Amino acid sequence: MKRIINFLLFTLLLLAFVSCNNKKTEVSDLDKLRNSNNTASYPAVKMDSAQAINLITKQKVQELLDLSTLYLSGNRNTEIDTVIYSQMQSYFHKPDSLTFKKLFHELDSLKVKSVKVNSLEVYKDFYKKDTLDFAKFNVEYFDSKNKSLGSFEKNAQYILVSTPNTNNEFKFFFLDFYSNPFKKDSTSVGVTK
Repeated sequence: MKRIINFLLFTLLLLAFVSCNNKKTEVSDLDKLRNSNNTASYPAVKMDSAQAINLITKQKVQELLDLSTLYLSGNRNTEIDTVIYSQMQSYFHKPDSLTFKKLFHELDSLKVKSVKVNSLEVYKDFYKKDTLDFAKFNVEYFDSKNKSLGSFEKNAQYILVSTPNTNNEFKFFFLDFYSNPFKKDSTSVGVTK
C-alpha cells in the first residue's frame, strides 16, 4: 500500500514538473504593436483585389484600434506615447489635430482596454463624379477584466495611393476614421418666391 501511495505521489510530482516547464513562448501584444507600422505584411497567397483590400483594411483597422488603446492606457506625455501617436498618424493620409478626437473620446468614455474587429465589409459610394471607398465594420470593446462592453457598427473612409516607381503597388491610408458614411442630401436647396 505504501508503495502505491509513493508511486502516485511521484507521478503527481512528475506531472506537475512537466506542466510547469511546458510554457509556450508567445509574442506579447505590446511586442506586436511595437513592431507594427504602415508597411506591407500580407500573406503571399494569390487572391483577387477585393479579397486583398478587405484583408488589408481589416488588418489596418485592428492595428489602429490596438495602438489607440495602448496610447490611451499610458500617460500620453512620455516618449513612448509620442512614438505610438506618430505611428498612429502614419495610418492617415493627412492627419490633423482632430483626427483622433472622436475615437479617443469614445474609447475613454467607455474605459476600453482592448478591441476586436469582428467583421468588416468594404464598399464604394459615389458622390458627383468621385468614387469614395468606405469600410463598414463591427467592433467589440473589452474592459480591463476582458469583459465585453458591447459591439458597435463603425465606418472608416480609406484611400489607396499608388507608390511611385512600382508596378501595381499601393499604400493604404485612412481619410476618416469612425466617420459617418457620406449621405446624399435628399432635400432641395430651397424655394425662393
